Amino acid sequence: MNIVNEVIAWLTDPAQWSGPDGIPVRTLQHLWYSLLAAAIAGAIALPIGVYIGHTGRGALFAVNLTNLGRAIPSLGIIILMFTLVGFGIVPVLVALVALAVPPIVTNSYIGVRSVDRDVREAAEGMGMRGRQVLWQVELPMATPLIMAGIRTSAVQVVATATLAAFVGLGGLGRYLIDGLAQRDLPQVVGGAILVAVLSLLTELALGRVQALVVPRGLAGQGADAAVRAKVAKAA
Repeated sequence: MNIVNEVIAWLTDPAQWSGPDGIPVRTLQHLWYSLLAAAIAGAIALPIGVYIGHTGRGALFAVNLTNLGRAIPSLGIIILMFTLVGFGIVPVLVALVALAVPPIVTNSYIGVRSVDRDVREAAEGMGMRGRQVLWQVELPMATPLIMAGIRTSAVQVVATATLAAFVGLGGLGRYLIDGLAQRDLPQVVGGAILVAVLSLLTELALGRVQALVVPRGLAGQGADAAVRAKVAKAA
């Protein structure tokens, strides 16, 4: 029970909530690394996933290539990039982007590719062209899976951004690295709790975003019917 009391004391200590090394500043740094990496990953992965899902071209190659980011340990990527470019945010961004891309590519591809062929044919029969089918039919139906991939990716990035401390950056990972160096167990456990809470809040926030952006008719079993109605209306 002593360690529990020590962790509570560390988390509630006013000194931990002020100054450049305080929890608010470290949290903002952590979020900055995570948001930047997630934005870059989304800009790379979404077009790839949607394209191969819509056309069916190069799917096996693209999915396997992007999944290399999962196969290579993030810390290994950081160390490799550190030896090439030195200190800075670049090694961390490369590792986090490599981790974040695969779920988005895979879910985007599966989401677009799994749209009912009858729905596509109905849209084409109404005179819609390739881009219209993509934007008005395939993407709306794929939105739940795409958002699921983004949520998975974002939570992984937030949890893994702790590794930024290995190359001298800030973020919540500083509490883990510095705590281990100082043999300060309450600081290590407190930092781990903060990362876990931030990851959970990220999941909840993106779940709320998903509920807002996914049309109600597409959230359940009425997805096909909803899109068929939209196709008919557009015609």
